[in-house]
Amino acid sequence: MDIDVFPNSLEYWGPNGMAFFRNVQVRWMPIRSNRTDLVFALERPGASADQGVYSDRIELKGVKPRFNLPDVSGHARLTRGWGYVQVAGIFRKIGWVDINDPTYNFSGTAYGWGVNVTSNLKFSSRDVGKFEVVYGEGIENYMNDAPVDIGIKNNFSNPVAPVEGVPLPVLGVVSFLDHNWGERFSSSIGYSMVNIDNSDAQNPSDFHQGHYALGNLLYHPVPKVTMGGEFQFGRRLNFSDGFNFNDYRMQFSFKYDWKKTFAY
Repeated sequence: MDIDVFPNSLEYWGPNGMAFFRNVQVRWMPIRSNRTDLVFALERPGASADQGVYSDRIELKGVKPRFNLPDVSGHARLTRGWGYVQVAGIFRKIGWVDINDPTYNFSGTAYGWGVNVTSNLKFSSRDVGKFEVVYGEGIENYMNDAPVDIGIKNNFSNPVAPVEGVPLPVLGVVSFLDHNWGERFSSSIGYSMVNIDNSDAQNPSDFHQGHYALGNLLYHPVPKVTMGGEFQFGRRLNFSDGFNFNDYRMQFSFKYDWKKTFAY
């Protein structure tokens, strides 16, 4: 994840298409400077799954998750006067074991992977563009607003395992502009999207695609005070039941930052 892609918004959840997950990790930073960063990490594994249209079948009740290897991640960042570019990647093993009657065998393993390219570009002294494109399979739990990592797929040619779990491909996009009108006014405007390639045995009502956009005008009468309004747009499309819905919202906020130092 790259927190620097988060726009200056009032809506706290943030763009749906960004990777945004603070995970437990052990990391090594062989290069760390004002111009170049190189980081590698082993992260706590974990994932979620969707049994789809077969979720009520007793044959699947004994399928349990199994994570015996950490997720492996890393990133490289190049910082210059115009901003920065960061390229990150992850590889993960997701497993599950069937402890039911041996008539069927629904045990399996999937390998998730992802590539995340992010950037802040300084278009001028008052304008910063924030961009991200992330794509992978089985990395939904690393996304800000995406569903399950593993979907269920028909496999009728195999009578012992007539369904199987598969990692779901996901695409996330973030594009925002933070603009300072002057010393006291600022704005953020932009768009984000997340798209899931659903497997064929997921529920028709499962999440397929989401859109997110906002624009705001913020006022800073003094350095520690922020107030303003924001228009927000959201859209959801389901997998195959034809449902789609647009949502619109206005949000107003007042914020005061303070700190106090206590000396002994």
